[in-house]
Amino acid sequence: MISRRSFVAAAAATAALPAQAFQVDPIYLPQKVSIKKDLEPGQLLILPRAHFLYFITAPGEAMRYGVGVGKAGLEFTGTAKIGAKKQWPTWRPTNEMISRDPHLYGKFIDNDYVQPGGPGNPLGARALYLFQNGRDTFFRIHGTTSPRSIGRSVSNGCIRMINDHVIDLYDRVPKGATVTVL
Repeated sequence: MISRRSFVAAAAATAALPAQAFQVDPIYLPQKVSIKKDLEPGQLLILPRAHFLYFITAPGEAMRYGVGVGKAGLEFTGTAKIGAKKQWPTWRPTNEMISRDPHLYGKFIDNDYVQPGGPGNPLGARALYLFQNGRDTFFRIHGTTSPRSIGRSVSNGCIRMINDHVIDLYDRVPKGATVTVL
């Protein structure tokens, strides 16, 4: 359940957007599609090169979402489980991210600062945490404050989605769901 405080903050952020707000390419909007019948309902399949995430809803059927993915060399591949789900998650860049780009992440150097959840947080409105063998991989499927990144390979490895789309996915996907990134 979204708190009144989060709702008011999100409404204020939306109202502050310019009249010519960015529109995502229609190909990346959520849509029902056909898919291989041997995929189990409830699992997620991500095709980074195509910039699509598929949530399998029934044999041969899926909901497809457009995503932004990791830059070359930073992307996640393999199989994981959704080990945690959070609304308006907090965020702190990994030590590797800070080392790669200290100018961008300077406020996180030599401290334990964690950015609170909210409309300005890079993880956006929701986050699904990827785990392997019961351990956090530090890769996420999450919302974004940069909708222009959808359909591109620009992140530090996470799978980015439009906030409204990740909210829809978050409500559909149970903790423990299998995620395969090819």
